[in-house]
Amino acid sequence: MRKTKTKNQKKAREAASRVAEETYSTVPHTFVFHRGQIGKNVTQLVTDMRRVMEPFTARALKVRQKNVLKDFVAVAGPLGVTHFSIFTKTENTMNMRLARLPKGPTLHFRVAKYTLSKDVVSSLKRHRMHEQQFSHHPLLVLNNFGIEGMHIKLMATMFQNMFPSINVHKLNLNSIKRCVLLNYDPVSQEVEFRHYSLKVVPVGMSRGVKKLMQEKFPDMSRLEDISELLMKGVNLSESEAEQDGDHNITELPQVYSGRGNMASQQSAVRLTEIGPRMTLQLVKISEGMGEGKVLYHSFVSKTEEELQEMLKRKEARLKEKEERKRKQEQNIALKKEKRDQNKQKSLEGIKRKHQQEGQVSDDEVEDPGKPEGQAPAEDSEDEAEYYRQAVGEEPDEDMFPGTKRKRGPGKSTMPFKKRKLSPGKGPPHDKRSFKSDWGNKDGRKRFGDRKPLEGRNKFRKSEGGKKFGQKGGKGNRFAGQKKGDTGKKFGGQKTFKGRPVMKRQKGAGGKKDFKHKKGKN
Repeated sequence: MRKTKTKNQKKAREAASRVAEETYSTVPHTFVFHRGQIGKNVTQLVTDMRRVMEPFTARALKVRQKNVLKDFVAVAGPLGVTHFSIFTKTENTMNMRLARLPKGPTLHFRVAKYTLSKDVVSSLKRHRMHEQQFSHHPLLVLNNFGIEGMHIKLMATMFQNMFPSINVHKLNLNSIKRCVLLNYDPVSQEVEFRHYSLKVVPVGMSRGVKKLMQEKFPDMSRLEDISELLMKGVNLSESEAEQDGDHNITELPQVYSGRGNMASQQSAVRLTEIGPRMTLQLVKISEGMGEGKVLYHSFVSKTEEELQEMLKRKEARLKEKEERKRKQEQNIALKKEKRDQNKQKSLEGIKRKHQQEGQVSDDEVEDPGKPEGQAPAEDSEDEAEYYRQAVGEEPDEDMFPGTKRKRGPGKSTMPFKKRKLSPGKGPPHDKRSFKSDWGNKDGRKRFGDRKPLEGRNKFRKSEGGKKFGQKGGKGNRFAGQKKGDTGKKFGGQKTFKGRPVMKRQKGAGGKKDFKHKKGKN
């Protein structure tokens, strides 16, 4: 039966989750994305850099073409993002910008060379890369960044703040699975970026014992005694030969994952490159998010007097901008005040004109729904009548809106309803002809309008001249067929058509049928 959790276990789990959330909010987070058209290879490089910055980055960050830098800055605040790594590409070079949020600075690098992770891994004979390595942040190693120079110190500080800081006394060695190495070359002034997978193996024992510790049993068919395997380690391949030395052997303070890695014992640290590689060259450092003044430029150098002159020009531009903005606000306020004054004068003039003409003011106007308020309509009717007499035509509907359209004598006051007519035919002359000719929409007569003929039988005559119910046709389905038509199908008969049959029935055949029916009865 499954054991239930105790109160202490629940409290411990809640405390651990709370500590994890607090720790996650304090560590730096990075957005890695691109701007503009970069191509397939640079897109893969962006994906590889996201893998390097895991788990404190957005692995599936979607970037649209219409997004601008302000969109990322607006989203970065609520998500706790502290750094941007932006890749761009021009016709000649590829660039990378590292920006610190929210106020900068921004470091501009030129990517001289780069290699994708898939190319690095494919070049190795044995690579070590699995998903568990990316569940913890990598260990950052800086080399040759202690040289004098403001830009060197600023670069080192920027790289250090992009990765979480570690406490050596409280660090768990099992959480270190990867390593990021940044090496600065003072001669070429380039930064080499490398990404390694970390592995710790025990030393001080033969290769045969290592095989046994790793549950890989070598071939012992040529050995006479087990001691030969433990002491000499014969019959092993050259690729398994130990290549460790004093440069990578250390004493472990804790138990590390792997067979034989015990505390206070000698172990060797081995690095396997998993990519990507980059060779970076610092171009310039600017304040803010790439829009402030330039703090350092590797290609352009200026004296102190030139810098002071640039600062003065910039301050003058800012002052001019502020003055222009203040004048614009004053002009807007004056225009609004003048517009309000003109509006008030116009309203006062209208009111004064109404008072002079003897009209009531707006406050004394009665309800327009009362029947007394019909004077404006009568005036407009008089104007419409004057227009008819002067011009000789009916005025437009929107010219005198209060008037009614004048109709001829004897015509109804109801609005005329237009009827759709068939193409090629004009309107009927009177109601009688319209009803007789246009009884249906398509111009055809209705079936109910046909008058039955006097003396007409219910059954029409067939083409053979005999009726279906005629005597002598009993038991014969095709009694109306001629002698020579035996063997023809019923479908071969001609179909009955309305008008020709009616003409045939008006003759003597109809009378014969009537007499025959009368004699039968």
